[in-house]
Amino acid sequence: MSGGTAPKVAVLMGGPSAEREVSLSSGRECVRALEAAGFAVTTIDAGQDIVDQLKAAAPDVVFNALHGRWGEDGCVQGILEWLGLPYTHSGVLASALAMDKERTKAVYRAAGLPVVPSLLALRDEVRQRHVMPPPYVVKPNNEGSSVGVYIVHDAANAPPQLDDVMPETVMVEAYAPGREMTVTVMGDHALAVTDILTSGWYDYHAKYATGGSRHVIPAAIPEEIAEACLDYALRAHQALGCRGLSRTDFRWDETRGLDGLVLLETNTQPGMTPTSLAPEQAAHVGISFPELCRWLVEDASCHR
Repeated sequence: MSGGTAPKVAVLMGGPSAEREVSLSSGRECVRALEAAGFAVTTIDAGQDIVDQLKAAAPDVVFNALHGRWGEDGCVQGILEWLGLPYTHSGVLASALAMDKERTKAVYRAAGLPVVPSLLALRDEVRQRHVMPPPYVVKPNNEGSSVGVYIVHDAANAPPQLDDVMPETVMVEAYAPGREMTVTVMGDHALAVTDILTSGWYDYHAKYATGGSRHVIPAAIPEEIAEACLDYALRAHQALGCRGLSRTDFRWDETRGLDGLVLLETNTQPGMTPTSLAPEQAAHVGISFPELCRWLVEDASCHR
């Protein structure tokens, strides 16, 4: 970083993915926090001219506030490595692994972490027949923010009629009943367990609309389950090779005790919007949003 003057931070936001609006919201919040923390900040709406924009901005550090494909799957990370620009969050391999839900599960299994059965199937095949016994969930294998999620209930007579926006290959996984919980990992420390309460599925609206969900932190759960969530989230972060901040989501069927706890996925670029979970967990353990953003900038590097 530059000496004597405030480090120059370029915040990458927006981009072309299905999560563009969420990224813009995250980016705006991060810009305000970084300015409050004393950094000189520029913004870059990531498009095909991203290399030219980065060269023109000449930042000391790149703060990656992108979500979804291209910004969260190793693509932008590879560009930043090529340009030799220190950046926040996870590197190329961890980002690519975590964005691919089925490969994430393979890493979880190898690390001894509990998951539900799943498979990859062609979109047209899923439309024609039940590729696994209901109840099950169908979702893109490489999107986040609950984009394109279909729940097939146990009483469903017909397979789901997926829309054409769904990719040609989709992930199908056994439905995991119970409570939705999440844990943020910051560096080498799991912060807290949040219990996410909604009137239905924790979908895109529930995640980002004001009042779409209610967060109970710390979760009112047995100590054994809370400790397992914290342990599993840190192990997932480490097994995938994550850096900086990550957030791992769980389902817990409380009727089955510890056997009812499963990991769903790990997000290497957690949302930083006003309703997001990672900043809320940081605040719970005494880390303000500007402090969190400052830590991410100070943690930034290449070769991640």
